[in-house]
Amino acid sequence: MSNADVEYHPFPTKNGLPFSAAVRVGNVLYVSGQMGTDDSLKLVPGGVEAETRQAMLNIRTILERHGSSMDRVVKCLVMMADINEWGKMNPVYLESFPNHLPARSAFGASALAMGGRVEIECMATVE
Repeated sequence: MSNADVEYHPFPTKNGLPFSAAVRVGNVLYVSGQMGTDDSLKLVPGGVEAETRQAMLNIRTILERHGSSMDRVVKCLVMMADINEWGKMNPVYLESFPNHLPARSAFGASALAMGGRVEIECMATVE
C-alpha cells in the first residue's frame, strides 16, 4: 500500500490534539477514540451514561462527515476507567445500534484522558 492509498480526514479540534479523528484507507474509515466531550472539549456532566451518549454522538458526527454512518460500523472498542460501570454504559451504547450490532471489545483501564469514564473508537465502511 502506498501513501496514495491513505486518505487522512482530520476532525478539527480547538486545541490541536496530535492525531486525526479519522483516517480512511480504501473503503474503511478508522475513527480515533472519542470521549464524552462537548464542542469545547470539556467532559459532559452526568457520569458514564452521559459520556457514552456524547461519545457516540461524536462518532456519528465524524462518520457522517466522512461519508459513513452508524449503520456501517463494523467494529468498536470501548475503554472504561472502571469496568464495573459496564452495566451503565452498555444500554446507552446499544441505543446507537438499533439495526445491527457491530463486533465489539471492551476493557477497563487504570485511567482515561481528562478524567473521563469512557472512550470509544470504531471502524466503519464507506461507499
